[in-house]
Amino acid sequence: MARKLAVIGAGLMGSGIAQVSAQAGWDVVLRDVTDEALARGTGGIKASYDKFVAKGKLTAEEAEAALGRITATTDLDAAADADVVVEAVFEKLEVKHEIFRALDKLVKDEAILASNTSAIPITKIAAATERPERVVGAHFFSPVPMMQLCELVRGYKTSDETLATARDFAESTGKTCIVVNRDVAGFVTTRLISALVVEAAKLHESGVATAEDIDLACKLGFGHAMGPLATADLTGVDILLHATSNIYTESQDEKFAPPELMRRMVDAGDIGRKSGQGFYKY
Repeated sequence: MARKLAVIGAGLMGSGIAQVSAQAGWDVVLRDVTDEALARGTGGIKASYDKFVAKGKLTAEEAEAALGRITATTDLDAAADADVVVEAVFEKLEVKHEIFRALDKLVKDEAILASNTSAIPITKIAAATERPERVVGAHFFSPVPMMQLCELVRGYKTSDETLATARDFAESTGKTCIVVNRDVAGFVTTRLISALVVEAAKLHESGVATAEDIDLACKLGFGHAMGPLATADLTGVDILLHATSNIYTESQDEKFAPPELMRRMVDAGDIGRKSGQGFYKY
């Protein structure tokens, strides 16, 4: 099986994907546009490995070896000999198109190009390339080292072979995969959480129940580990607003229309844990 991976984007998701892949024995090139972003990404990976060592889940030697398999670079050309490329950049189609156009000209013919997008249809991303059959969605979950799931998405032209390679890659990093056979905006997971967050925010906005009680209902009534509004704060209200808006634009399905409350929160900068205030105060 192919063992050379390129991850484009060293943010929280990209560095997490690089971390689990290196730990699984892949040689990883981690690429971002600035040295600062790369330093933050590799610093986060090292800190995470250190935690695993402290907890006895990795030996110091294993952590050091895994770290040694990651090369950080600002040069996209470093992806040229990769077997698998995973894009994990900002959720904007134009940004992804630019990356995929460049990768298409750069990587070898048999390489597969995967996107970690959580809501943009893979078919739209693949359209920027001359190899749509070799483009696939590989949606990992945050934080990548802890979360078990990888959602594989078949674009309109994705081949069975590409899907199988993506599955082999994701499973090699210890993930369990689900397959999205029809390329709908938001796939399975983002549609489910978006519908739940939108309804929870509407219930809260209209004074039906407090954020705490809505979340408690989902935890104790449905066995969810975390309620939808606490999840929104963790993910970022801005990120979920962007995702639900994307799905609504694509599907015109009212249940994905984000409530006024979410828009005002984002306008005010109350975007969750990262700002200290969202549906809850941190």
